[in-house]
Amino acid sequence: MYAFVVAIQPELNPRFLINMKAFVAVTLATLLAVVYGADVDVCHSSVLTACDGREGGEVACNSLHGGFKHAERDMQSYVNSQLATSYDYLLLSTHFNSYQKHRPGFEKLFKELSDKAWDNAVNLIKKITQRGGVTNLNEKHEIPSTISRGKQPSLEVDELHSLALALDSEKKLAGDAQRIHRRISRLDKEEHYDPEVSHFIEEKFLEEQASTIRKLSGYANDLAKLVSVPDPSLSVYLFDEYLQKQ
Repeated sequence: MYAFVVAIQPELNPRFLINMKAFVAVTLATLLAVVYGADVDVCHSSVLTACDGREGGEVACNSLHGGFKHAERDMQSYVNSQLATSYDYLLLSTHFNSYQKHRPGFEKLFKELSDKAWDNAVNLIKKITQRGGVTNLNEKHEIPSTISRGKQPSLEVDELHSLALALDSEKKLAGDAQRIHRRISRLDKEEHYDPEVSHFIEEKFLEEQASTIRKLSGYANDLAKLVSVPDPSLSVYLFDEYLQKQ
């Protein structure tokens, strides 16, 4: 009898286990359907339709979360602002690189500002994509650049006025970053709150722009004092040499 039980045990065990696994799987599926069936924003509840590109895919199976969607449009507008500002700085840089002006220090300053604004735009696009948004550079937002707002001033300006234009532009960019930060830091509206984007704006933009504003304001005030003489040509030349070494 003992031998008989040992002989048939190997045949019964696998079938029993298979049946048990099937029972557990069906039970779990039923429970999950009950739990998630009413929640259309959960990926699992619509996994068959949400993740294969059919209707509903943009609702559930994506990286959108937190309050990002409430700041997405402002962030895309901010991309446009950074790109337009980069272009304006590039024009200023080439203006001071001409044989008439020949100010290598000012050329270097505005080329660095142009590169910084371009890199900021790239980082913003990466962040928007990471958080599930889509950057559409063809979409029209508000007029982006301070230098280009309203009656566009000529970019063929003297050294002091170029610093003033750059300072105004950086202050506008800082204000735009503060508006995005304020929108996603509202603790009174949970759907707007997004600490990850808030930290990104603080670390990558607000701190850096505060430093740039301080530097440009110092340059503008120093140069304003240097040119307040009957013949400021030597003062401007020496100031340009100073900028080359920064």
